Amino acid sequence: MTSSAATLAPSALKTDQMFINLGPQHPSTHGVLRLGLTLDGEIIVKAEPDVGYLHRGTEKLSEVRGYHHCVVMTDRWDYVSAMPNNLVFCLAVEKLLKIEIPARAQYLRVLMCEMNRIASHLLFLGTYGIDIGAFTPFLHAFREREMVLDLFEMVSGARMTYNYIRIGGVMMDLPQGWTDKCAEFLKYFKGKLKEYDDLLTFNPIFMDRTKTVGLISKEQAVNWALSGPNLRGSGVAYDARKMFPYCVYDKMDFQICVGETGSCWDRYFVRIREMAESVKISEQCLREMPAGDVMAKGVAKIPKPMPGEAYAHVEGSRGDLGIYLVSDGGASPFRMHVRAPSFINLAILQEALVGLKVSDMIAVLGSTDIVLGEVDR
Repeated sequence: MTSSAATLAPSALKTDQMFINLGPQHPSTHGVLRLGLTLDGEIIVKAEPDVGYLHRGTEKLSEVRGYHHCVVMTDRWDYVSAMPNNLVFCLAVEKLLKIEIPARAQYLRVLMCEMNRIASHLLFLGTYGIDIGAFTPFLHAFREREMVLDLFEMVSGARMTYNYIRIGGVMMDLPQGWTDKCAEFLKYFKGKLKEYDDLLTFNPIFMDRTKTVGLISKEQAVNWALSGPNLRGSGVAYDARKMFPYCVYDKMDFQICVGETGSCWDRYFVRIREMAESVKISEQCLREMPAGDVMAKGVAKIPKPMPGEAYAHVEGSRGDLGIYLVSDGGASPFRMHVRAPSFINLAILQEALVGLKVSDMIAVLGSTDIVLGEVDR
């Protein structure tokens, strides 16, 4: 019976389709995401992402809050990488206000964003290993991530929602001894990248589970407007830090990391290599950062930009993060819209999951590295 079934063509083995819910409470979704999956046996024939469980209406809330107050809300979008959220909103407001930012504050902004990229990618490294069945890398990744959070706590007083980058500059200058501790961490961390490769990256079981799974071609990645490591994993060398430099990224020496086939492993490995590039950028910031003010002169306590509109975007940890702001001359934004990379990167799952076995679904979902706080906002 078994041998005769094995000789049948796949089309002859169709069974009744079954609909299952994955989430909204499921460990592998890393947040409140529901995936409606239609299965034919073990094969996914339809996948429908269902979002909105964490919706807080931050875009609408911004219309009744001052510009300074809005920075606080940005911390809650991608809460594991809040520095770029702070930065992109401030850049948009500063365009409206036509503020010139002091050089030291520009370097501090870049430094904090790159340190946050390391912390964010370490979170991905640890949790993705667990998704695939490897627990030990989680312990190693979180050990180093805690060190980065210690540095953030020293400079901002917080380990998660930093509210450090402010309109006109940054909250405060670095505390005494911070620069030495940061340099010490970066030197220590460079050696750990090799350890991650030994533990997980080139582990044969991990590679078997991810190297040929969840392939996304260059054309698919562009057509679905992917960005960040999900786009670069498919071989597209787009990075807003290079293409549209902001702050002092035009003075930084770093490479754009790209993958080859767009597999889960490529998206994973791009993030590992990006941590090495973030170390390079952070070291340059520490070495070249000038002395001086960390806040621009003349930033009002209640800013009221002239009527107009502005768009700013940065390379966040999860992709191209943008803010569109409209001012009517009042104390609150007339309209704010967020281009959230996690939300856009999530959409391709309805195509990328079709045809895969349900056992591979977790590998693909984890490799997109979404944060639901940013998806729903």
